[in-house]
Amino acid sequence: MGTVSQFQDNLRPPAHRIESEEEAISTARNLAAAFRHQASERDINRILPHAELDALSISGLTAITVPPDYDGLDMSNALLAEIVAIIAEGDASIGEALESHFCVLETLRTQATEDLQASLFARVLQGDRFAGAIFADGTELTAEGPGYRLSGRTRQAPGLLFADWIAAAATVPPSRSVTLYLASGGEGVQVVDDWDGFGQRTNGSATAIVGTLHVNADTVAPAPSSGSSTGISLGLLLKAGVSLGIARAAWTDLTAAVGDSADILPRLGERALRIETAAAALERAGRKLDIAQVNPVEAAMADAHFSASAAAILAGETALDTANALFELAGVTSAGIGLNLDRHWRNARIHALSLPRDRLLRAAGEYSSKLGGA
Repeated sequence: MGTVSQFQDNLRPPAHRIESEEEAISTARNLAAAFRHQASERDINRILPHAELDALSISGLTAITVPPDYDGLDMSNALLAEIVAIIAEGDASIGEALESHFCVLETLRTQATEDLQASLFARVLQGDRFAGAIFADGTELTAEGPGYRLSGRTRQAPGLLFADWIAAAATVPPSRSVTLYLASGGEGVQVVDDWDGFGQRTNGSATAIVGTLHVNADTVAPAPSSGSSTGISLGLLLKAGVSLGIARAAWTDLTAAVGDSADILPRLGERALRIETAAAALERAGRKLDIAQVNPVEAAMADAHFSASAAAILAGETALDTANALFELAGVTSAGIGLNLDRHWRNARIHALSLPRDRLLRAAGEYSSKLGGA
């Protein structure tokens, strides 16, 4: 169908079909253990984890949120967030690419036509990966035949270098928000590796540039109309998952560096409790999001968004606190360049920059005040 049918098959082996939540967790743990071995080297030398992302696709883990109606697995959101945390603990950059992928699939599930869902979810089951992006100001999108003529560039976004498909937000004149599903390897679409940050150095952040491209109408879907849509809440929840993974990775290196001396145990215990609290916040937000997906009324979606916001903010603070504690408690020996332990703080700091903290706090204040006045 249109642009979708024109996409050429990639050269990856067929993806495995994961049959249960237990298999998904086991697969994530095995992959994370493998990713962890060279995560520091990839960070130091900025070696992009193409092979690791292909391993994710082949394992079937990238397809675990395909809806059962399209031959997928009925995955709870709390478990999905935990899986992202497990992968991020092995390598935070890979976790962030997975975060973007799953967010796109949720928007596809809620906004796209049945035909577009059937085509793209079939690609996901074969191992295709997705990344979300936003077209920058100055992008031109005009009606042209049975579709649109597109010219412009996206803002920099994680995961684009690893994506087979780009779900790009744009505006159709005069002011209708839409999502365009573009084949990243298609003619007219160029993905440029322009990331230069000091953290999340291998998360596949890039900019997509479109010279002039005809986009078929059947590959365009309306954008979510609610600021508390399940797609937005899932994005917050999975962002919390990545932060939780960073915190756990820093914790592992912290305990290895300081041992179990009695004078340090209370401070270790404090960090351990913060990590456990963040994990509990993710689980609670995941359960609320399950409810909102089944019954997407405004009240349920607002409640899920409130809890997902709490989880994202708490997990982000926990990641930074644990990374700081690594140096505070381990001392000068932890600062060796060769150890590269600072990558945990760098990853936490950069990942936190994409969280609209002030906006979330304002929305949380408005939501809680309405509840109090009800």
